[in-house]
Amino acid sequence: MTDEPWTIGRLLTWTTNYLKQQGGDTPRLDAEVLLAHAKQTDRIALYTGFDTEVDELVRGRFRELIKRRAAGCPVAYLVGYREFYSLAFDVTPDVLIPRPETEFLVMSALDWAKAKDPERPWRILEVGTGSGIVAVCLAKYLPRATIVATDISAPAIAVAQKNAEKHGVADRIQFEVQDLATIRQVADCEMLISNPPYIGNRESEDLARDVRDHEPHTALFGGQRGDEFSSRLLDLAAPHLPQNAPVFFEINANLADEMRSLASRFDRFTSVEILSDLAGLPRILRAT
Repeated sequence: MTDEPWTIGRLLTWTTNYLKQQGGDTPRLDAEVLLAHAKQTDRIALYTGFDTEVDELVRGRFRELIKRRAAGCPVAYLVGYREFYSLAFDVTPDVLIPRPETEFLVMSALDWAKAKDPERPWRILEVGTGSGIVAVCLAKYLPRATIVATDISAPAIAVAQKNAEKHGVADRIQFEVQDLATIRQVADCEMLISNPPYIGNRESEDLARDVRDHEPHTALFGGQRGDEFSSRLLDLAAPHLPQNAPVFFEINANLADEMRSLASRFDRFTSVEILSDLAGLPRILRAT
């Protein structure tokens, strides 16, 4: 055994190597985020104190976090938050972990609305709000917009409501627990937006263990192929959308042609486009 003290630097080095051996994709980042959480400090503070010894209480908390991370639990669930669109959002195992791809969904909708009229009191309907990241960001950056945000999961709605309160927009977002069949606000909205479940059941074995074993399947899987949920939502919503109201869906990049065909079935849509994200992947269905 060594009497060398467990400093921040030593802990990070040892833990990074350990998580790498466990197959982690981002072992250093995971180690830093979890140690900062255990110490109840910011990551930047770790860099200014590499030689600082870490007391046993913090090391104990850190060990438990690392055990759970090595077993596959996502870091965001361990620390209880994830940054999205430069805002920190609470997350729990009841909701999907926010992903950078969904930022492009928000950007696309904001760009469209701001090009029309950024000060307009837009009426927006979001289906499948999850942690509320899309609704909150739209409310944050469209200061007069009002949003109805629905989800089939009551626990998810509770997380979304908390995030709306955290970011000061709860007064302009109405959260409702609704199944697709009970959504009734389509005819009143001026934009329909959704990050629906779009992974096919057949793709489940290809998912990372963190995702497959820990994130809610109702928010991940959109049927055997992956486009069934989106197809049903279009069938229910398209006949009732007001004139000029756009639809923004995040899509499975592997199903871009199928999604274009699904939307093109409706004569009401005079424009159907697939928008590529910053990585060049087809990411957003926009239909008007």
